[in-house]
Amino acid sequence: MKSKRIAILEARMGEQLAGLVAQRGGVAFHVPALAELPDLDAAAIERLVRSLEAAPPKLAIFQTGVGTRALFDTTDRLGATATFLSILEKSVVAARGPKPSGALRARKVRIDRAAAEPFTTREVLEAIEDVDLRGARVIIQRYGSANTELDRALEARGATVVEIPTYRWSLPKDTGALAELIAQLERHEMDAAVFTNAEQVRNQFLVAARLGKADTLRQALNATVVASIGPVASAALRHEQVRIGVEAKPPKLGALLSSLEAALT
Repeated sequence: MKSKRIAILEARMGEQLAGLVAQRGGVAFHVPALAELPDLDAAAIERLVRSLEAAPPKLAIFQTGVGTRALFDTTDRLGATATFLSILEKSVVAARGPKPSGALRARKVRIDRAAAEPFTTREVLEAIEDVDLRGARVIIQRYGSANTELDRALEARGATVVEIPTYRWSLPKDTGALAELIAQLERHEMDAAVFTNAEQVRNQFLVAARLGKADTLRQALNATVVASIGPVASAALRHEQVRIGVEAKPPKLGALLSSLEAALT
């Protein structure tokens, strides 16, 4: 990666990722493409827990570590954690990947189903395919946006789905840095762009569309090495007709950086 200029669009772990790029000799340009905003309504969570006591869910799906911890932090404040844990004890608990699994184990929650790599909706559905959901209630810890693919698949199997918002994704308040990144890509000043979330792709193209530069961004990205953390981000890139130079396998930062370094060498 020596002296290679690499755009990092990750928000939460962006500085850490930029540091790892620098350790490998690259020049990182950290331009967060999304903001994570709390989306937990304590009163709504309290009502939900009461309703789950009356009508327990057959299945509970946890999708992210951050969201799972935020949900339990809220039940702590409400004094409802013991009740929520007792509800989960009677349910089939599924985790999308190692991060929600870790958050659940920290609360001593039994995990009945765990999605396999690369931890997409497909693997979640495969992990629970033997669970009879006809007439069943299912709760899903939502991450940045509603997982409509998961919701529809469960509803098609006869389930009633209740999503629990924990945080939501938004454009950064100041999109000037994203606009400047588009200009830098257009001037071929970046050797690579790293996407670790599908929403980063959508937000970058949303900003470009507002500037009348969606086609410009597409062409500029296709003139660089585009690195994707995994299948979900890759699907968003393909939707925008962007060629993927590197996809991490497994979908982790270490594998992503090693693959990117090999591609740039």
